[in-house]
Amino acid sequence: MRRHVLSALVMNQPGVLAHVSGMLASRAYNIESLAVGATEDPQFSRMSIVVNGDDRTLDQVRKQLEKIVTVVHVSDFAKQNIVERDLMLIKVSTAGDKRSEVKELVDIFRAKIVDVGPDHLMAEISGQERKIEAFIDAMRPFGIIELVRTGRVALVRSGAPSHQIEYDEDLSDAENQVHV
Repeated sequence: MRRHVLSALVMNQPGVLAHVSGMLASRAYNIESLAVGATEDPQFSRMSIVVNGDDRTLDQVRKQLEKIVTVVHVSDFAKQNIVERDLMLIKVSTAGDKRSEVKELVDIFRAKIVDVGPDHLMAEISGQERKIEAFIDAMRPFGIIELVRTGRVALVRSGAPSHQIEYDEDLSDAENQVHV
């Protein structure tokens, strides 16, 4: 069992996220992380999906995703050189004289303080999963009040995009065929 990162370029339409996550759940694939957001083209969104499993499981997930009409392209990042990041907001207690210690750790981890209250502060941090986990562990002794994390996002390191979209200029947007 190992962790796999998939990137799915999908049409930017209502219900696509529900359709993809529902398909994965109905086939008993556990989604460890799922992030979706706009791309450079407003017609499309990119889903970054992290699943655990062997190569056979990954192959089945990829094939099932490719069957969904609103999924334009699926990339498996397993054997590619990628940059991947998570984002987290964390609210930590600074009761007593702990504020300077928490601020020092925020600086060490290259996080950023985004909100301050009388007895807490909120920090923002992004990075690889192990950095986020280490920051959480460093904050535990102070008292974590709340935290929220995004799913993982990833892109291939090379200068070329992981897909190329071509449009037929003779067709309207509704009729346009997308070629990847």
